[in-house]
Amino acid sequence: MTVVSTPARRSERPGPNRTAAVGSYSALSQLIRDAGLLRRSYRFYATLLTVLALCLAGLGAGFVLLGDSWFQLLIAAGLGVVLTQVAFVAHEASHRQVLASGRANDVLGRVLANGVVGISHSWWVTKHNRHHANPNQVGKDPDIEQDTVSFLEGDAAARRGPLRVLTRVQGYAFFPLLTLEGLNLHVTSMRTLLAAPRGRQRTVELAILGARLGAYLAVLVVVLPPGLAAAFLGVQLAVFGVYMGASFAPNHKGMPVVPEDGRLDFLRKQVLTSRNIRGGRAMTALMGGLNHQVEHHLFPSMPRPHLAQARELVRAHCARESIPYTETGLVRSYAIVVAYLNRVGLAARGPFECPMLAAYRPS
Repeated sequence: MTVVSTPARRSERPGPNRTAAVGSYSALSQLIRDAGLLRRSYRFYATLLTVLALCLAGLGAGFVLLGDSWFQLLIAAGLGVVLTQVAFVAHEASHRQVLASGRANDVLGRVLANGVVGISHSWWVTKHNRHHANPNQVGKDPDIEQDTVSFLEGDAAARRGPLRVLTRVQGYAFFPLLTLEGLNLHVTSMRTLLAAPRGRQRTVELAILGARLGAYLAVLVVVLPPGLAAAFLGVQLAVFGVYMGASFAPNHKGMPVVPEDGRLDFLRKQVLTSRNIRGGRAMTALMGGLNHQVEHHLFPSMPRPHLAQARELVRAHCARESIPYTETGLVRSYAIVVAYLNRVGLAARGPFECPMLAAYRPS
């Protein structure tokens, strides 16, 4: 893992360094546009969505044919995997990666997220856009806010009660906790929508989510006995949660954290806080393109098939600008995440000064 020690600088007006930084990103953007890497990849996404639809149909057929059998848990696990892949495409639609118009991407995202996966599209987009604007920045990135797991030493030190005990070993508990993340995503989606101001979009999303959840549970109860139906639902949600969490966690956890008042130009903010995962096309398919996290953050609307080529241009540009570019293997990234969370968890045992926050604290 690359640890950055350059402090963020305060600046009320664009100075020479800031102007140069903006120019650096503009030059990189021009290279990307000239290479045609922002063009839509309709054939890729049409093929991917067709394959996913066939997988869902195949799982549905297997579910009906197996009937009252504990082999249904294999169907449940497969459904968890396929729904995660569908969620990846919904994520890409929210970034305008799939279709040309914003409206068409929104419609596709709502259909996939609400109707197929069962997660609120509007909640996800709002939360995820905040993350992209300020990755790993205290007080601005919702992905490092206090939750069951603490991502900041200050939050860990403030823990009380049973959660304080969990926080002390949260790195080791992280992946087991992901088995509950699927349920958490569904519950948070519904709870957020219910608390939102009334409006047409809220009503439509609640209706779709309610219909999807009701139909799903009805099918399980009708086809399977109660115990097996509960086990099917539990396995599907556990696989979905672990797959989603294991795909998103390596991208920023354990990378430098920017203090709330820290100032970084866009290029450095996105590159220094993001981590790529090696593995080529197989890893891209497995992680839905999230393995190219640096490129995704720099060019959120870039279609998945173009990220690998963009990686070469971005790496070269970062080398010229002396900007650390972090890339590691998947297993190594998980080890980094576990070690980082355990290091943060030590704050639950007493006062602790975060070296990364100190590095970014303006002088």
